Amino acid sequence: MLNHSDIISTIEMIDRQHLDVRTITMGINLLDCAGENIDKVADKIYDKICKKAQNLVKTGQDIETEFGIPIVNKRISVTPISLVGAVCDADRFVPLAVALDKAADACGVNFIGGFSALVHGGLTISDCKLISSIPEALAATNLVCSSVNVGSTRSGIDMDAVKMMGEVIKKTADLSDMGCAKLVVFANAVEDNPFMAGAFHGVGQHESQINVGVSGPGVVYSAIKNHPELPFDELAETIKKTAFKITRVGQMVAMEAAKRLDMPLGIVDLSLAPTPAKGDSVARILEAMGLETCGTHGTTAALAILNDAVKKGGSFASSHVGGLSGAFIPVSEDEGMIAAANKGTLTLDKLEAMTCVCSVGLDMIAVPDDTPASTISAIIADEAAIGMINNKTTAVRIIPAKNAKCGDMIDFGGLLGTAPVMPVHKESSEVFINRGGRIPAPIHSLKN
Repeated sequence: MLNHSDIISTIEMIDRQHLDVRTITMGINLLDCAGENIDKVADKIYDKICKKAQNLVKTGQDIETEFGIPIVNKRISVTPISLVGAVCDADRFVPLAVALDKAADACGVNFIGGFSALVHGGLTISDCKLISSIPEALAATNLVCSSVNVGSTRSGIDMDAVKMMGEVIKKTADLSDMGCAKLVVFANAVEDNPFMAGAFHGVGQHESQINVGVSGPGVVYSAIKNHPELPFDELAETIKKTAFKITRVGQMVAMEAAKRLDMPLGIVDLSLAPTPAKGDSVARILEAMGLETCGTHGTTAALAILNDAVKKGGSFASSHVGGLSGAFIPVSEDEGMIAAANKGTLTLDKLEAMTCVCSVGLDMIAVPDDTPASTISAIIADEAAIGMINNKTTAVRIIPAKNAKCGDMIDFGGLLGTAPVMPVHKESSEVFINRGGRIPAPIHSLKN
């Protein structure tokens, strides 16, 4: 049973160590908005979101005030729009993205996710319409986030979709400075992720529900910093106990929000999500374990310890752990990652290796704007392969930076932070990507 004593013990974490609830995300089913006329579908989408989420922001603010727990973002996720628009008579789904944006603005949320398609087994006509609409949709909206799932352990990797997404990312970068920061390509995407840009409301979820994402890199950093001599097994225990306390806060907020909004509680995502603020960095946690700079030899092992301990401690604190739940390594959103990348210690190849043991993958990476679409597709394919073989979620959020070269800094503002433009390999992957088809699922996918 949760009580106020669970919160009192976290006062110092909130005041001094950047503990916060990163997001309350309301998931909303939009399948009943489907229809042939896209304008009518757009109207139904707007009306339903506004009705369901009209009190989301106020509820979050009330809980924040009453319990003294910072709640950074209030967000909405919806059914993948490629499903909602499947019978629409239009060739492109931009009007549906505009309806999402207007509804999000009317509700006062930070972002809305779900302009999405799930194509890990192949592409439908509706999927193709959505994917081709992404560049224009993200340029025409401010709050809409988009995601495409191109692979899974059960189905393999759809390399035709991978090729398409490399081209879509390039076009999105041409049309919008911020569009690519709101676009993520997944393998093994989950249905209950509350974090943007990859949130969508899966078809296996409630009609509507509340998902909460907690975060506390600064708390974990402080715990490790205070025990510089501990061997790794004892260090892991320290992280587990800290993750337990962090997750209890998220569990309480999730239960309270669900109760006040009269919706089922979905999940608590216990990911360590960094921000550009000093003291709120996953990279600094790894360095506190004894690494001179994040990215040097030993970084992957340190991240594995962190990720596993966070999951173990958090899973004991909540009966509904879900989403991604681990450690995020977004370069632009983590001041320690930015410093390591600027120093040259943290490279794209090292980040790819770290993906094997962290929560998601290559996140908020800026690359030169002359990077070919085939190279971006190959980067996506590499990440998808890691996810497929290791039966975990992986993702790519990559930004071709306009008129920028390696070493330049790109400012995205706010929580999105500042990213150094990182080099990619110059050798071509175009022939590889042009093969198309599907990479078969691994043998260990045959579990039945």
